[in-house]
Amino acid sequence: MTRIDDDAALHAFVEGRRTALFRSAYLLCGDRHEAEDLVQTTLVKVVLGGRRHGRLDNIEAYARKTLVNTHIAARRRFWRRERPYADLPDHAGDQADSDTGLMVRAALARLTARQRAVLVLRYWEDLSVEATAELLGMRENTVKSHTARGLAALRVGMAADMAEELV
Repeated sequence: MTRIDDDAALHAFVEGRRTALFRSAYLLCGDRHEAEDLVQTTLVKVVLGGRRHGRLDNIEAYARKTLVNTHIAARRRFWRRERPYADLPDHAGDQADSDTGLMVRAALARLTARQRAVLVLRYWEDLSVEATAELLGMRENTVKSHTARGLAALRVGMAADMAEELV
């Protein structure tokens, strides 16, 4: 549990956790630019929250919860529901990235925001069911059902992508 009492400790936390928050944000939204915006918004909220409350007992949990809540709130906005007809790449894909990684991220992108948040927190952040439920403000059974349905949807999406690749 990390406790934040002053601006220097808050600054050290931001510098030390920015990359880890970016990785989680990328898995949540599936877009590098959107993930950067999400992390920036989250860190602003964390800094303002730290200054407003005077001290934060568990800054790590506060930052993670802020990241997930900011992502889910952004997905609810009307303008986010618009989808382009085609995606134009702005740069070539990474050579080091495997086809399986691309398929997993594509399957993650097809999940609902809550399912994706639960799977990222459970399997990427390695949180327990209890910690995930507390962080997302939902019951443990809801976390379990989102996990089961999300994994099932991932399996179906991966199977379809792999079958399409073989053709």
